[in-house]
Parts: sequence; structure tokens; C-alpha cells
Amino acid sequence: MKTLYRIALLPGDGIGPDVVAEAVKVLRAVEPDAPKFEMVELSAGAGEYLRSGDPLPSFTFEHLKEFDAILLGAMGLPTVRWPDGTEMTPQIDLREKLDLFCGLRPIRLFHEAHSPLKGKRAGEIDFLIIRENTEGLFFSRLNRPSPDASDVRDTMRISRNSAERLFHSAFIEARKRRKHVTLVDKANVLPSMAFFRRVFDEISEQYPDVRTDRVYVDAASLYLVQRPESFDVLVTENMFGDILSDLAAGLVGGMGMAPSADVGERYGVFQPSHGTAPDIAGKGIANPIATILSAAMMLEWLGLNQPATRVAAAVAKVMAAGHRTSDLGGNVSTTAMGDLVVAALEH
Repeated sequence: MKTLYRIALLPGDGIGPDVVAEAVKVLRAVEPDAPKFEMVELSAGAGEYLRSGDPLPSFTFEHLKEFDAILLGAMGLPTVRWPDGTEMTPQIDLREKLDLFCGLRPIRLFHEAHSPLKGKRAGEIDFLIIRENTEGLFFSRLNRPSPDASDVRDTMRISRNSAERLFHSAFIEARKRRKHVTLVDKANVLPSMAFFRRVFDEISEQYPDVRTDRVYVDAASLYLVQRPESFDVLVTENMFGDILSDLAAGLVGGMGMAPSADVGERYGVFQPSHGTAPDIAGKGIANPIATILSAAMMLEWLGLNQPATRVAAAVAKVMAAGHRTSDLGGNVSTTAMGDLVVAALEH
């Protein structure tokens, strides 16, 4: 095991710096029982665009490759856009440039009061959405249409290589859990999705110990509300995963409770699933739990399983005690929530 891990911090915009600060606090709290962390803050996002004209400067991007992992807050501001009207999304640029093909979106209910669904107990909702990150309907997003265009089209790309490695990842994750993978697609309508399903069927034969289901994306959105406890690992295309991840977060308290990881063969970026929420930035009311849980995912990805388990257990303890930030109907501040997690770690 290494004695020092270098972590790049990309706090970004809006509430990003607020929540990253609490994750750093938690990482420092587990440091005595783990290797040391060298954490270096770098600039990217809409704020960096306003300063330098580039939301992801080449210096920052090249420097990121020198680190063992990247912890990201949130990026983009609704008022800062490209000429075609789209927002700055350097976090998506990172996924594509670093080939972070596997998007991991764990969904877990920590307290029954967090869910809008009646009668769901802590731990009863517990599944993982795996989203392909590098193509799908996002594939042509950088194609800029003419300002006077009367017809603008987006292209969904499904390649065999990307689908195969995504599905292998899904089955490997399922073997760590309850050995059940659900493919989410739209194979009844879209030829690209029929191909996606065909590749899934081929890969599934290599994992006979894992149960499989195939569900259309519209039906999946219904079943996630009606019977979320029936899912273990869901694997899907880029856009479908983007949408279903937010729906799923709503089942367990909202975006402030939804961590994520975007990983590839070499690099990993860990961030909360939420956006920058500029209306509450700096007010001390943002929920840092998703970012803290993302840091726990980072520890696990680095092979630091004991510290990762400790952080996740501390969060579970704090949530079980009923502590809530404003998004969950409480009044615990951002820093106070971080302090509660640190206290749970220490005790």
C-alpha cells in the first residue's frame, strides 16, 4: 500500500467549494488510520471561464493526470453559457477526455423520513445505477449548429467496445452486491438500443451466477417509484442514466444524498450528483453528505477499504440519529454536518 495519495480538488462553482471543504475535513479525520493525503486545489468551471476564457484550462487538465484521484464539487452556472445557449460542463469534458466510461451512482435510503415513498425503511432502497459516460445521446454534444439552422439533430452512438466494457463493469459490481443486473434501454423502438441489448445478452453469458432483467427506460422510471427495492444494479445509456439518477435521488432525500464516481481504466473523478445551486452558495445550508460519500467511494476505488467503510458508517450513524440539513427539512448547517460526521468517525 502506498504511504501517500495525491488528491486533486476541483471545488468548482456555486456550492461546490462549500461541500468539498467538508469532504476534505472528513478525509483529514480518517488520515491517522490511513495513508497520508496530499490535496491540491485546482481551478475549473464557469468561474474559471470568466477569469481566463476557458472552463478547463490545458494546464489544469494536464496537471490532473499526475494525481491518484480527483474530488470534484460542482461546475457550471446558469448565467454563464456558450454562444449556442448550452452551459459550461467541464465535468463532462473530463469524463470524455480521461475516458471515464463507467458512471457509478449509488442510491441508498439512510432514514425513512428522507423518502417521499411511504413505509420505506432505512436500507430498504439500495441500488446502483451504472451509466455509460462517453457516448450515447451525448456523443454529438460538441457539434455546434449554425445560429440560423432550422433543423438541429443529436446523434446517439452505441459502440461495441464501450458497451462491452460497461456491461463487464456492471456484472463485476453486481458480484459485490446481490448478483442482479437490470439492463435499461429502449430496444423496442431504437435500433441503437436493440444493438445495446444484443451486446448485453452476449456479455451476460459470461456471468451465469448473476441474474438479469431487461426493462424499457419508461417502464424503469415507473418501477423505480413503485418497487425500488427490487433493483440491485441498473446499467444504461448516458442520457437515460442522467435522467434516472435524478429520479432515484428523489427517492432517498434528493441530490444532496446522491454521491457518484466516474471511473475508467486509469483515472477516477468523484463528485456529488447535484449541481452548483448558486442561489444557496456561501449561505452554509448546502448538504455535504453526497460529497462526503463520494469521498468514501474515492477511498474504496484507491483500495483504502477500511477508511471508506468507516466514512460510510459514520454517515449512516449521523443520518440515523435524525440530523438534517435544510434540503431534508432540518436546520443543520453545512459545516455542522461535516463536524457531525467527523465526530461519528472519532467515536
